[in-house]
Amino acid sequence: MKTKLPSTYVLVLQSNPKVVSRVEHFLQKICNAIALDDDRFNKILVAATEAVNNSIIHGNKRNSKKRVTITCTVHKTVFTICVEDEGMGVDPAMLPDPLSKKNLLRENGRGVFLMRSLMDNVKFKRSPGHSVVIMKMRVR
Repeated sequence: MKTKLPSTYVLVLQSNPKVVSRVEHFLQKICNAIALDDDRFNKILVAATEAVNNSIIHGNKRNSKKRVTITCTVHKTVFTICVEDEGMGVDPAMLPDPLSKKNLLRENGRGVFLMRSLMDNVKFKRSPGHSVVIMKMRVR
């Protein structure tokens, strides 16, 4: 029996909020290629956009000399998105609860909550000089 190798797609962005719109086109091409339904595409798009925004703003501190790398892998039944930046990373346990009464009216602070709500699995990894968020969704 022949095993199909995973398909991998990579997009490298400058740390500038103006380039975030490129994420949608990148993901749309992948999702079209694997015939992913609109509901799953929209969940992936929101989660990936949140991760990229966090990488640009919080990870790389909007330093246009630093890069954000988005790597998508499609293997059998799992779509994996890795968003890597050149920052210090985040300890998700230290983030304020966006559902607490004092945070409900805040205009920001829901990115990680959204990623976890929309994807099947979300992990954060930190090492010197970079951090990565790894998000997975079952697609079949």
